[in-house]
Amino acid sequence: MAGAGATLVARPAVAQVPHADPPAPACVLTPAQTAGPYFVDARQARADLRVDPVDHAMKPGAPLALQLRISAVDGRGCRPLAGAVVDVWQCDAQGVYSDASDRRFDTRGSKFLRGYQVTDAEGRVRFVTIYPGAYPGRAVHIHFKVRTNAPGAAREFTSQLYFDDAVTDRVHALPPYAGSSERRTRNARDGLYRDGGRALQLVVVEAPDGYAAMYDIGLRDG
Repeated sequence: MAGAGATLVARPAVAQVPHADPPAPACVLTPAQTAGPYFVDARQARADLRVDPVDHAMKPGAPLALQLRISAVDGRGCRPLAGAVVDVWQCDAQGVYSDASDRRFDTRGSKFLRGYQVTDAEGRVRFVTIYPGAYPGRAVHIHFKVRTNAPGAAREFTSQLYFDDAVTDRVHALPPYAGSSERRTRNARDGLYRDGGRALQLVVVEAPDGYAAMYDIGLRDG
């Protein structure tokens, strides 16, 4: 859990097809952001988040291959952080989260679009998900949480990843995102995005079967 003064540093990297060699990490300070009301510590170890393990239904949407790379950062630079647990969770194409209840939906018991992976020797995790939909009051985003359990250095960090409005315009013009324009808040009107969101914005590229994006995250060492 978060140690006193624990700080992550991160910056968007050039998006890559997930198995391509990414550029060397470059780290700058970035703000934490709230987990929001929909985090569930579901302990779902999986890379493909699209299928609900409860009923095996696949959530429709534009496929998104997301690679995150975690580094430990000190005054000498960055080194890969292996063995970190990275949770990702998001809404579906209609703006609905799994295993949650609010005035718009009740999906308690479902587990779609949630999961975690453990970083490999290069500090990487890879997920297959969908481009998120929209819901009132928030820009389009994906949540993530990084947890480390090193002796004497256990910590936790939570933030969110955002998308360029122009890319979202193109994606949300197609099924199954019908109606997203009515529900959607653009980046400049989202208070959380205005508080550091530009540093958390993904660079998304078209891939053979959808889209791909990569993001570098660095955890201050010590």
